[in-house]
Amino acid sequence: MNDKYERQMKKGVLDMLVLKLLRKEPKYGYQLILEMKEKSSGTFVLKEGTLYPILYRLEDEGFVESKWSEPEGKQVARKYYVITEQGKTALEKIKTIWEQICGGVLQIMNDVNN
Repeated sequence: MNDKYERQMKKGVLDMLVLKLLRKEPKYGYQLILEMKEKSSGTFVLKEGTLYPILYRLEDEGFVESKWSEPEGKQVARKYYVITEQGKTALEKIKTIWEQICGGVLQIMNDVNN
């Protein structure tokens, strides 16, 4: 039962977290997966099948752009994702909404009369 609720709650914040991680610098998919896991202390462990649809959707919305790197030596070309100005604006709006939701949830959950 816990897995179901955990997945639903996490799903709602993944776009915001991906945009936040891209805010600092362009990253490729596997790099995002590793950083998400590391920075969340293991709370967010994404599979490629979860991350890439998010990246494609964000790209369709104009929030991120992708570009291939040039292969160097034995290193293969990688597809890097970079946040756009539109994505930065969206991130701030999503963050504000998230903070409002968290505040409302905490008010209800911490209500000692219920």
